[in-house]
Amino acid sequence: MGEPRVLRAGMQSALALLFPPQCVSCGEPAASDFGLCGACWRDTPFISGLVCDRCGTPLPGEDDGRAEYCDDCITLARPWDRGRAVLLYKDNGRKLVLALKHGDRLDLARPAGDWLMRAARPILKQDMLVAPVPLHWMRLFRRRFNQSALLSRALSRIAGLEHCPDLLVRARRTDSQDGRDRDGRFANVSGAIRAHPRRRARIAGRHLLLVDDVMTSGATLAAAADACLGAGAASVSVATLARVAKDA
Repeated sequence: MGEPRVLRAGMQSALALLFPPQCVSCGEPAASDFGLCGACWRDTPFISGLVCDRCGTPLPGEDDGRAEYCDDCITLARPWDRGRAVLLYKDNGRKLVLALKHGDRLDLARPAGDWLMRAARPILKQDMLVAPVPLHWMRLFRRRFNQSALLSRALSRIAGLEHCPDLLVRARRTDSQDGRDRDGRFANVSGAIRAHPRRRARIAGRHLLLVDDVMTSGATLAAAADACLGAGAASVSVATLARVAKDA
C-alpha cells in the first residue's frame, strides 16, 4: 500500500516541476494550483471584517458578533434572511468575475468555490439546499453555461450540501440590468423567476442558499428568493462572488 502512494507523490512532484502552479488571474507563478499569486491577492478586494448580515457589503467598525445592516438593507425589504459576498466588484475583483462570466474561464469556479465557502460559512445550515440564480434558456444557449450554477456547484461540493442546478427557471426573457436605476432593475425582473414545476417538492420546508455571481441592487436575488418562498421554502439566504458597494 505504501509503494503506490510513494509513486503517486513522486509523479505529482515531477509534474509540479514541469508545470508549476500559475496564478489564475495573471499567470505568474503561485504557491498552489488554482490560486492567486501574492501580488494579485493583494490587489483583489476580498471582503473581510464587519459586513452587512443581509448582503455581505463591508461596514465600518469592528465585528462583535452582532448582526449589522447596510443602509440599503435597512431601507429595502429583502425577502431573504442572510447573505455574504466574497469580493467587491471593482479592480481585480471585477476582472475575475468578467473572466468567468464572459471569458470562458471556467477554471475560476474552483477557487471561487473555496472563497465562497469561507465567506458563506457563518450563514450555512446543515440541511441547506444550494441552487443558482437561473439564466433564461436563450441566454444559456448563447453562453453555453450558467456561471452562477458553476459557483453553486463548487460551493455545495466543498460544503457537503445538496445541490439542485435547475431548482428555478426564468419564466420570461429579461433585458440586461446594466444602466438601469434601482426601480428599473426591480421592475425588469419582477415575476421573471419561478420554481421549476418538477422541483417544488424539493423546496417545501427547506432552508435554501441562492448563489449568484454579482449583486448590485439585489433585484434578481429578490425575485429568486420570492419564487422560493412562494413555493414553500422555510428560509432563503444568498451568497455572491461579488458585491457592488457604494463608495467602495
